[in-house]
Amino acid sequence: MKNLRKIDKSNMRQVILDFPKQFRIGIEAARNIPKSNIRYPISNIVICGMGGSTLPGDILKMTNDQLLITKLPILVHRDYGLPKEVNKESLIICISYSGNTEETLSALRESWKRNLRIVSISSGGKLIEFSKKRKIPFAKIPGGIQPRCALGYQFAGLLKILSGLRIIKNIDRKLLDLEKTLTPKNFEGTGRKLAQRIKGFIPLIYSSTRYQQLARIWKIKFNENSKIPSFFNIFPELNHNEMTGIGECENKELRDKFIILILYDKETTSDILKRMKILSQIFRDRGIKTIFIEIKGKNFFEKIFSNLLLADWTSYYLALLQQINPTPVVLVEKFKRTMAS
Repeated sequence: MKNLRKIDKSNMRQVILDFPKQFRIGIEAARNIPKSNIRYPISNIVICGMGGSTLPGDILKMTNDQLLITKLPILVHRDYGLPKEVNKESLIICISYSGNTEETLSALRESWKRNLRIVSISSGGKLIEFSKKRKIPFAKIPGGIQPRCALGYQFAGLLKILSGLRIIKNIDRKLLDLEKTLTPKNFEGTGRKLAQRIKGFIPLIYSSTRYQQLARIWKIKFNENSKIPSFFNIFPELNHNEMTGIGECENKELRDKFIILILYDKETTSDILKRMKILSQIFRDRGIKTIFIEIKGKNFFEKIFSNLLLADWTSYYLALLQQINPTPVVLVEKFKRTMAS
C-alpha cells in the first residue's frame, strides 16, 4: 500500500487526515464579519456556488431539515445570476473556493447591482478582490487544496456567518468538538476495503431523502477523486423508475458494471429500510452487487462528517488502485480555460 501512495503526488492523504482541523479555522475566518453591512429583516438565504463550493449549502439544508436551526428558507443556487426567489430582503452568500468561479462571480455582480445583502467566502481570487473594493463582508479561508476537500472550512465559516448575523444559534462548540471526536485514520482501513470491492464497477449511491446530500457527495467524490462515472438517487422515488432501468436491463454486460451502495442509519424508517432490503435482494438475484453502509455517530454532525470521511478514503484508494493521482481535475480546469478564452 505504501507503494500505491507514491501515486498521491499532491498528498491528498494528509489533507484527509487533517480534515477535522478545518472547522476551527473556518470559524476563525468568519468571526469578524461586519454586521453593520447587513440590513434586516432577512426573508431567505440564497447560497450561490458551483461544484465543491456548494456542498456547504447542501449540508446546511440537510442540517436544517433535521435540527431546524433557522425558519428561513434556504436555497442553493448552481447557475449564473440569481434565482427568481431572490427579493430585496434576501441574504446572498457567494462561495467560491478559488474565488474565480465564473457562475458565482456572475451571482455576486448581480447581487451588487441590485443592492442586496451579500457575504462571500473564498480563499482569494476575484471574489475577494470584488468584495474588498465594494466593502462586501467576506470570510477568507486557507487555499491550496481542492474545493471538494475544503468542506470543513466552508461549512464552519458559513455557520459562523449565520450565527454572527443572529440567523441561527451559535453552534461553534458542536463544530469544534468534531476536531476531537473525528479520527480520520479510523475510517481509512474500511475505505480501502470498500475501494477494493468497488474497483471495476460504476457505483450507484442510494439513500433515503434525509441523506440525499450525502449520496450526492459520495457521487462527487467518485467522479473527482477516482475519475469514474457515478450516480445517486433516493428512496422511495428510485423504486418507481431507476430500479427498472437497472434491474430489467437485458444487456447483462452493461448491467453487471453497476454496484449499489446503500446509505442508511438506525433512524431510517421501517418502510424505507424495507424498501432498501427488498431492492438489494432483487438486485442480488440478478447478479448486481449491493453494499450497505451504515451512517454512524453520536450526533448529527458526527454522522455526516464521519460518513464523508469514509467517502474520502474510499474514493481516494479507488484512485490509487487504478494508478491515478486523486487530486487533479484536468478536464475541469481545461474546460474553465476554454470558457475564459
